[in-house]
Amino acid sequence: MLNAIDLAPVWLTLQLATVTTVVLLLLGTPLAWWLAHTGSRWRTPLEAVVALPLVLPPTVLGFYLLILLGPEGWLGGPWQGMTGSPLTFTFSGLVIASVFYSLPFVVQPLQGAFTNVGRKPLESAWSLGARPLDTFVTVVMPLARRGYIMAAVLGFTHTLGEFGVVLMVGGSIPGKTQVLSIAIFERVEVMDYATAHLLSIGLLGFTFVVLLLVYGMQRGERR
Repeated sequence: MLNAIDLAPVWLTLQLATVTTVVLLLLGTPLAWWLAHTGSRWRTPLEAVVALPLVLPPTVLGFYLLILLGPEGWLGGPWQGMTGSPLTFTFSGLVIASVFYSLPFVVQPLQGAFTNVGRKPLESAWSLGARPLDTFVTVVMPLARRGYIMAAVLGFTHTLGEFGVVLMVGGSIPGKTQVLSIAIFERVEVMDYATAHLLSIGLLGFTFVVLLLVYGMQRGERR
């Protein structure tokens, strides 16, 4: 059986995945909208930057995020100057690292959904006097609902399984930065296979059920 110490990484991971997903949806929505509609020459380079976590080794991304968020980093330095506390080896640092690492899993589904909406619904709403924000909230978001669901699920589940990036930025501080994937790794290192198995099967079962429900819901909507 799992005790409170074993379950602490589970709750921390769920908290991290939830916060990261919310931040990604807020930041990813305008970015995906711009990528779906812009004709700028910067679109392709920016799409490549967004997609980097898909192909870049997590330890490489984690290393540069560690520098960025460190006391001498462009982001970590000003943060520590204002707050007096570092970003590295903190929950806030984990959130920032997770946002970078899971960015394509949210932006790409949203970009595809916005592209599929097309311009006709927008032009119809504008012809009726709707403002851009009203059009987006009342027309675009309902039509892009599947994209939002997929983006939220992929962002959440991908954050659950992070290892290299969060280890580089947050280390393994119990109750503070020790997420589930790191806890499983450390249980295996000390040959506590029973606990590692329970934690792993729980994560596997949870993610499978979530994906099963999402795909089932989407199939039902198509009928």
